[in-house]
Amino acid sequence: MEPGRAGCLLLLLLLPALAAAAPGEFDPYRVLGVGRSSSQADIKKAYKRLAREWHPDKNKDPGAEDKFIQISKAYEILSNEEKRANFDRYGDAGESQGFSQQQHRQFHRFHDGFYFDESFFHFPFNSERRDTSDEKYLLHFSHYINEIVPDSFKKPYLIKITSDWCFSCIHIEPVWKEVAQELEALGAGIGVVHAGYERRLAHHLGAHSTPTLLGLINGKITFFHNAVVRENLRQFVENLLPGNLVEKITDKNYVRFLSDWRKDNKPHVLLFDHMPVVPLLYKLTAFAYRDYLSFGYVYVGLRGTEELSSQYNINVYTPTMMIFKEHIDRPADVVQAREMKKQLIDDFLSQNKFLMVARLTSQRLFQELCPVKKSHRQRKHCVVLLTGEGEKFAEAYEAFLTFAVANTKDTLKFVHIYSDRQPEFADTLLMDEEKYHGRSAVVILERRNNAGKIAYKALEEAWQGSKEDNFILLDLLDQLRTDPGLLSSETVVADLNDELAPMFLIRWFYSTLDYISDCWDSLFHSNWREMMPLLSLLFSALFILFGTVIVQAFSDSSDTRDTPPSGKEEATAKTEKNDASFNKESNSRIPKKGFVEVTELTDINYTSNLVRLRPGHMNVVLILSNSTKTPLLQKFALEVYTFTGSSSLHFSFLSLDKHREWLEYLLEFAQDAAPIPNQYDKHFLERDYTGYVLALNGHKKYFCLFKPHRSGDEGGTLGSCEDYNALQHAEARGKSSCSPGSRSIKNKLHKLSFWMERLLEGSLQRFYIPSWPTLD
Repeated sequence: MEPGRAGCLLLLLLLPALAAAAPGEFDPYRVLGVGRSSSQADIKKAYKRLAREWHPDKNKDPGAEDKFIQISKAYEILSNEEKRANFDRYGDAGESQGFSQQQHRQFHRFHDGFYFDESFFHFPFNSERRDTSDEKYLLHFSHYINEIVPDSFKKPYLIKITSDWCFSCIHIEPVWKEVAQELEALGAGIGVVHAGYERRLAHHLGAHSTPTLLGLINGKITFFHNAVVRENLRQFVENLLPGNLVEKITDKNYVRFLSDWRKDNKPHVLLFDHMPVVPLLYKLTAFAYRDYLSFGYVYVGLRGTEELSSQYNINVYTPTMMIFKEHIDRPADVVQAREMKKQLIDDFLSQNKFLMVARLTSQRLFQELCPVKKSHRQRKHCVVLLTGEGEKFAEAYEAFLTFAVANTKDTLKFVHIYSDRQPEFADTLLMDEEKYHGRSAVVILERRNNAGKIAYKALEEAWQGSKEDNFILLDLLDQLRTDPGLLSSETVVADLNDELAPMFLIRWFYSTLDYISDCWDSLFHSNWREMMPLLSLLFSALFILFGTVIVQAFSDSSDTRDTPPSGKEEATAKTEKNDASFNKESNSRIPKKGFVEVTELTDINYTSNLVRLRPGHMNVVLILSNSTKTPLLQKFALEVYTFTGSSSLHFSFLSLDKHREWLEYLLEFAQDAAPIPNQYDKHFLERDYTGYVLALNGHKKYFCLFKPHRSGDEGGTLGSCEDYNALQHAEARGKSSCSPGSRSIKNKLHKLSFWMERLLEGSLQRFYIPSWPTLD
């Protein structure tokens, strides 16, 4: 026998043995704990239970992630009838299951054809065979919403959306791996979304194809549209950051920059380096600590920085970072290294986030500087100077600052507060005593709980900063170390005002700029399907505008051509006209009882009627089908008629035949927070959602749900046809809908009016969502 033919026969004998050994490796029924005769409802129920139990965000077991992947894979096979049938027949749980029984038999016949599995030859397209470097960056829907979005206010994220069988994904893989490692070391966040397994998250991010790269910062998504090269990706992440994070410092402005600690109540950081541009590491650090510190950059190779370098004795060949607090002539802390690493900078800055005697300008700052005690061993006391602004109080403040620097301890925090800016806080502690009016006072306090309860003791005399005052305060602090009961007074203080919050006009201006920026980006980078609502709104506005102008022009010209009648003739003609047409107009223009304006919710008006609905307004949407449209709308009009006087309520209906997938997505997300794949079982088209009513609050992103009552509920006959026909129009359709079928359909909306009353009272359960899904 020839060697080549012998090798082929040996391979042919080995392949069935390999195929026979495969079924024992992965059994989806065993993974989900269901039997082979289980229904799709039982399979989905088992999947939801196991997904909640083994989700990596909730289960800290080291093997939770692998277990969760097995559960998802098992559900993917069993929820698909074709894949489930293939597994039941051939025991194949792989991705290449779809061949027929005849092909399965031909598998053993060399002369009829030679069939092979992708995994045998290790093709790189399947996610299980590709590079595993992305596994630590994989994102799930709940993980993205609960952790990544809040964390984007501290660092920007670069996210890649990928999928199996994506040739372009393989092409960009080397560049992506290099940039991801580099940016992660600098402090940026990295994420990967597999569109095949996390379809809901990919849809939420707006990714319509793979690969897609996008940036996330402050909860806002920005798409990457350039060539995927290292320089473009670095520049993209850098452009996500605000432009005013780091100020360029020279000999001319360093005094002003360091002196701004009084205005912004923050320590100021200076980085001295020989790079002409601000390093990306420093910008990312400035973004992460922007709430606590102000950052400046000094290019030591630039002319005009010699005085600054000499003033602080800077080594121009080694990067140096300095932190300045209340004293600008000397730094409070210094770190110097030939190569600044992120961990070194974080350790350095986290120990210097506050001034020596920080001013309490907000409740958040008060809670951080004066935390609630957790145990007797973790007692922390705050020494508060209640003072005023101006030169009159400068001497008392300087003496308090000197005392704080000399008595710094881990268990003590020294802070000050302006009494005129926080009058409620000051009046509660000083009880409006005369001896403190127009003078400074010192109070030692300890927070007992987050509701504002504190224990405190005030110095008996006003604080003047004398040696006697220093001795009295030092003696009280020494007694406090051994006698916590020294703080004998207790009270409840109100939350502090946010003194540094921007004005309303400034916040409105920045919001407007963000909105214009989003529209500009959508205009040039979004597809036409996404732009249809905006274009429709624009053309409608132009049509109304020009139509009004044209009509006005023709009406003016006709008025000038016609001679006006005399006053008497005009009055007589008007009276006759009114008498003749009164009956006709009264029937057509006066709204009758039971008449409600209900519009259909479509992809054209979806944005204006829901997504961008004005604050305080709600859209009450009735779910119906083509067969139940007429009786449900009639009953809906009767139930909600008494609430049409509210200008904040809008009424619409949604066709179940057109937009069932939108409704399924909304209801499933509201009732189950687990990241369930966007797949539906065989009963999907049989579910009856007719008669459901949703009150949608587009601005606050929540909805309330009314589920129809069953036909046997008490009082179900109140919506009978006889009651309704008595309230119908005179021109109602002659064919009556009084039939057992229509009566049971109308009874679905029984007690809807009581539900509407609870809606206006605000006592209904609310289902919140991160964003509204698109209505295709």
